[in-house]
Amino acid sequence: MPGTISTKIELQERIKELSCLYEISSIIRDHTGEIAATLQKISEVLKQAWRFPENAIVELKLNGFEHSTGEIPKKNVVQQAPIYTFNEIKGSIKIYYPDPEFSLLSFLPEEQKLLEKAAQEIGSFYEKIKQKEQEELLRRTVHRNDRLAILGEITAGIAHELNTPLGNILGFAELIKDRAENEQTKKDIGKIIKGAIYSREVVKKLMFFACEIPQEMKIIRIQPIIAQALSLLKPNFRKAGVECHFRVLDKRIEAQLDPIQLTQVLFNLLINALYFSPKGSAIEVKLYRDGTSFFIEIADEGPGIKEELKSKIFEPFFTTKPIGDGSGLGLSVVHGIIRSHKGNIVAFDNKPQGTVFQISIPLRN
Repeated sequence: MPGTISTKIELQERIKELSCLYEISSIIRDHTGEIAATLQKISEVLKQAWRFPENAIVELKLNGFEHSTGEIPKKNVVQQAPIYTFNEIKGSIKIYYPDPEFSLLSFLPEEQKLLEKAAQEIGSFYEKIKQKEQEELLRRTVHRNDRLAILGEITAGIAHELNTPLGNILGFAELIKDRAENEQTKKDIGKIIKGAIYSREVVKKLMFFACEIPQEMKIIRIQPIIAQALSLLKPNFRKAGVECHFRVLDKRIEAQLDPIQLTQVLFNLLINALYFSPKGSAIEVKLYRDGTSFFIEIADEGPGIKEELKSKIFEPFFTTKPIGDGSGLGLSVVHGIIRSHKGNIVAFDNKPQGTVFQISIPLRN
């Protein structure tokens, strides 16, 4: 077992420790790319700073990242230090020696100080990286909000300009259809009417997206609103061959919101779920609450949303539906309504297949 050390060896150890801290600082300063790669380099540098580097195993853990410089011996002695980020312990650095060849006396007090200093450097490095990521996310959010504000002004003008000609097209097309005697002409005019109605619905969504619609906030029970929406959509479910299951964990849930806007949210999400649901499948609607918010989940058994598209689905004019089947405004309108209620909406994978849209809205605004 390693014994006491001479003054010469002790001096050599101090030089190794100072060199280690310098190398760690250099690695952090030169950091580019993945955090994991930088942490692995630091682990290798730390290994060489210990008194017996050929026997030392470094294990570094930080917020889900794990790396060791070798296989940790089943019987071991360990020297360790916690890693703090944002005043919370988020990881640790541990140095292992095999037991019984080594004991706790094999670790030097100065090595413990070095380990704590390294943990402090890693924690500060991780905090700076995360702060930069948050700043970049905030910058992108502000940029996106500016673009949406401009887009809102443009779409509001377009929507108002389109309303009058669309009304004329629809009115005259219906008049011509009533007077037409040829069946083919009636079918052709029917297509014009169908296209005009679809365009008018798009304009309505544009206006809703672009304008601040006055809200009529009331304290109401949530379960009856969902039940009514499902009742109105029964023919749609029947036609699609899709079942609907409504699970209510608390029928007494009340919240302050605009009931008409919540109904519009439900209609948009349910019709969207129906569109992607295969025949013979089921859609589950669940209502529950926690201390401050209530939650509505709408889960389908469709093909699901590709991972690379999940960040785009609430953007205006983005759609995965074929041209003519979707305007790309439904989910952006839903997102706007939920945010105006100080709530949130997220989409995640259903198991084993499909998508779940989860709405959370505060009980009191």
